[in-house]
Amino acid sequence: MGPGRPSGPPAAARAWEACDPYTAALRTGRGPLFLRRTDGRLLPLDVERWCARADAVDLEALDRCEGAVLDVGCGPGRLVAALAARGRTVLGIDVSEAAVARTVRIGGQSLRRSVFEPLPGEGRWGTVLLMDGNIGIGGDPGALLARVAALLAPGGLLIAETARTDVDERAYVQLVDDTDGHPPGSPFPWARIGTRALRRRATAGGWRTAAQWTSGERRFVALRSSNTSAEPPNSTAVISSQRVRKPSADSPATDR
Repeated sequence: MGPGRPSGPPAAARAWEACDPYTAALRTGRGPLFLRRTDGRLLPLDVERWCARADAVDLEALDRCEGAVLDVGCGPGRLVAALAARGRTVLGIDVSEAAVARTVRIGGQSLRRSVFEPLPGEGRWGTVLLMDGNIGIGGDPGALLARVAALLAPGGLLIAETARTDVDERAYVQLVDDTDGHPPGSPFPWARIGTRALRRRATAGGWRTAAQWTSGERRFVALRSSNTSAEPPNSTAVISSQRVRKPSADSPATDR
């Protein structure tokens, strides 16, 4: 996850990013890091787990992946690297330059891109991942589900990690490290949604539930796209449609 960058000249944007608490956390591989809501409530983020190797719970979810995989909000890339090590066709996307750089560094392919921007292989991905609460990207799960449906091949699979409680809420949040070391990030919209609420929204959007499960303390749901009218995806062509590049100072980043 990560906030969008402010407008302005590249030098100013780079200076802002150097103070970004998310960037700092990825560089060190540890928190504390939180999403701070406008009401002051702090939602802890598990930076240490994100920066470690994929754990048993992650791998259980990855075992369900089909075809070429797009990891939306890939963060530091543990899931992309784990799938690549299995020989899977996989691409991570994230708006954070630090996240993309770390994903590339550990052996994954990644683009600095918002899920709402044009992406390689639209309509041909076999699986889209929204892990680590990334169903909250953009602050509107319904809109995100519609976007994912456009990215998936007909009959494709969405694997989403849901909130641990039966919640369905939207808020503006800031990334903070709860220290005086870094100023908070810019506010951006975010959502938290539990399995029951996500399934309800998905059904309204034409998805069907393929599976739901709890592993450890984490909860997941797999949703199947209702469009099954076309041929299966050509997984070898998805990423080759656009060269995966390392991040640069002028690569785009937008709010998620």
